Amino acid sequence: MRSGRSRSPRRTDLPTFAELTSQSPVEWIVPLAEPYLRGYTPVSERTDSLKGVRFYAPGSCLPNPDGMVQKRRARPSTGFFVGYLVNASGFPFLRATVPECVVFWFIQPPGGSLHHRLVSDKEGLARSVTEYIRWLTHRPPRFELFEAEPMTMVRHDSMQSWPPAKRKHLSRNFFVETLAWLVRSGIVRRLPSELGS
Repeated sequence: MRSGRSRSPRRTDLPTFAELTSQSPVEWIVPLAEPYLRGYTPVSERTDSLKGVRFYAPGSCLPNPDGMVQKRRARPSTGFFVGYLVNASGFPFLRATVPECVVFWFIQPPGGSLHHRLVSDKEGLARSVTEYIRWLTHRPPRFELFEAEPMTMVRHDSMQSWPPAKRKHLSRNFFVETLAWLVRSGIVRRLPSELGS
């Protein structure tokens, strides 16, 4: 026999992953990251693989207004991407289980003089920062260094096991924690001067 109590209605106002990655990254990632990446220029990115924001270091060559990066550049670009990996086919080196939260350091163009000085050179900034930041990160997921990939240093975590109702909250926690480690490592402060060298 049923009691007079009715079950509470199922919540339908919780954001789905598709909603999280539609328009919202620009709306809430930029103010979330601003205290950590002060002075960096945010540029929205929405491709088949990545949904989020690239933050370009001061002095970087920025993409054209149509979102395309110039083929010939007067100067290189570097900075950080904060957002989601929704299709891993272009990034097999990550061994990702999409959807994933991802924060990575990028240097454009890969293989250029800035990339060589900071990453390929055994004494470059990438090795010392990765070693230090991995020491700071006591639990997985840890930062990984990829010398020949479009993501130089990356931290990513699958959202598959996260309850849908908590995905935005847990994403925020992941981004804040990761950005705080990037600031503590000194890389956020050093990138603008590395561009000027």
